[in-house]
Amino acid sequence: MVYNSFQELKLSALGLGAMRLPVMEGDDSRIDEAESQRLVDYAMEQGINFYDTAWGYHGGNSETVLGKLLSKYPRESYCLATKFPGYDPENFTKVEEIFEEQLKKCGVEYFDFYFFHNVTEKNIDNYLNKAYGVFAFLKKQKELGRIKHLGFSAHGGLKTMRRFLAAYGPHMEFGMIQLNYLDYTFQQAREKIALLSEYDVPVWVMEPLRGGKLAALPQEYAQRLRAIRPEETIPGWAFRFLQSLPEVTVTLSGMSNFQQLRDNIRTYETHAPLNREEMDAILGVADEMLKQKTVPCTGCKYCLNYCEQELDIPGLLGIYNEHSVTGGGFLAESALAALPEEKRPQACIGCKKCEEVCPQEIKISETLADFAEKLK
Repeated sequence: MVYNSFQELKLSALGLGAMRLPVMEGDDSRIDEAESQRLVDYAMEQGINFYDTAWGYHGGNSETVLGKLLSKYPRESYCLATKFPGYDPENFTKVEEIFEEQLKKCGVEYFDFYFFHNVTEKNIDNYLNKAYGVFAFLKKQKELGRIKHLGFSAHGGLKTMRRFLAAYGPHMEFGMIQLNYLDYTFQQAREKIALLSEYDVPVWVMEPLRGGKLAALPQEYAQRLRAIRPEETIPGWAFRFLQSLPEVTVTLSGMSNFQQLRDNIRTYETHAPLNREEMDAILGVADEMLKQKTVPCTGCKYCLNYCEQELDIPGLLGIYNEHSVTGGGFLAESALAALPEEKRPQACIGCKKCEEVCPQEIKISETLADFAEKLK
């Protein structure tokens, strides 16, 4: 197992995420404990020492089950991470109650790593609102030793991350972003890495395979990659890409069966980053994949001065692209929810003045109309 240094710790470069544990009869809330124990036992045997859960995973059962599965091992032999569920606005008044319950559910006296969960446009104002006292409470728990290391995860855009770090950056010890070779440019992950580096915050990775979408590629792309590195698996390419980024400390993978776990551990037996030719190849594949499903907005903003509705057209097109690539998903939904009704896609009146100045010749009115229809 490859390990990376983090302060006084040596952390396995691959962490086991408990969001997609094996379940019974397709019911996400019914975790198959016997099979999950098999996964945890093998992970521990092979050297994984980072385990990640959250309040809402598996219908609220992930923390309880993961704590139970790990309880057979000495507490100092693994690092356990969980998160404050800021995705639900009702939770901001319950931070103390939730934290105490999380300790009970996991059966531990402290968390090695604790996240401000899912910082997005939808909840950033709540996270920054001192009246809720979330930051003050969690900072106090760190001082008491009930949290060893405090950080955050973010699905929000670069601007939202910048706001969060401007407020709490000096206190953040790690930051988790959605990072893979598709999102390196698509979700501005490269710029997010640079932002975290400004605050000397190491990177944790979620969605390394983008929910499994990068575990298998169309034959055309797979053959191109195999011609360059024949011995590498297609999922392995995604992990080797992350190994090529020195800022990355831990990559979390939600492995839902034994085969996935074994394959990923085999990849992380070695540190084999991509060379320049290989990096160009994988990013080239990403570009071609994105071109098939997205509109080519470059964010030049020429259109903004011509929109009679004063819509943030580049922003809306970016959300449209996310919706198209993901096939819906909560990221686009969350970004739209942060906008007032009069600034959403359906507010476009189809005047086409923006199209007259678009260097990319995007049919903006048709795209926004299509987006509005998809959202119905």
